[in-house]
Amino acid sequence: MKTLNGKTAIVTGASSGIGYETAKLFASEGANVVVAARRRNELDRLVAEIEAAGGKAVALAGDVADETYASSLVELAENAFGGLDIGFNNAGTNGEMGPTPDISLKGWQDALNVNLTGAFLGAKYQIPAMLKRGAGSLIFTSTFVGYTVGFPGTAAYGASKAGVIGLMKSLAAELGPQGIRVNAILPGGTETAMAQAWIDTPEKRAFVEGLNVLKRLASPAEIARSVLYLASDASSFTTGSAMLVDGGVSINRT
Repeated sequence: MKTLNGKTAIVTGASSGIGYETAKLFASEGANVVVAARRRNELDRLVAEIEAAGGKAVALAGDVADETYASSLVELAENAFGGLDIGFNNAGTNGEMGPTPDISLKGWQDALNVNLTGAFLGAKYQIPAMLKRGAGSLIFTSTFVGYTVGFPGTAAYGASKAGVIGLMKSLAAELGPQGIRVNAILPGGTETAMAQAWIDTPEKRAFVEGLNVLKRLASPAEIARSVLYLASDASSFTTGSAMLVDGGVSINRT
């Protein structure tokens, strides 16, 4: 029995990395998937890959910080598949990085718009659709950065991603009595395009790998399996959790 059989999920940030692998995994576990990102060509490639493997997916390209886009994704899920059960609000950006006095107001706002406002807008429109079902699972991608570990030069990124955890906890308390679970994954260093901004030299890569107890980076597929847990009934009593999937960064002192 496939763990998401008959469920419908929205996955944002699906054009690469964690979102791409999670969309494929959801589909392989029986879910109908609405994939979302800014890059249409990559989304079309993902849909073709899912369909070739026998799954069902549709794509809509746009900006998660655009309220109309957030609404349109839910409308597409309902029109194409009859409803919505899972929202994986995963789209994110590193934002402008560097010493805090050098970060522009635009750079700060851009990070918040994608990472935090995008998460809020996704939830705003996904919640009513889930309430129609009487249940649902909302999942956000945050990070250990700004939660258990601080890094210099990451004020906009860390603040926006920490805000996602605050949003998640508020929604978990608000929606639990109505059957909607809300959680966040907090990945550690992962082999994604975004991560290349952090590990663009062998020395930086070695540093990031050395932060955790496993002494390596995660693959996006490994993180996707943790998202699947939160999306599925296997986590039926899990809500309000900031779930570390960080390879032990947060407990490492070696």
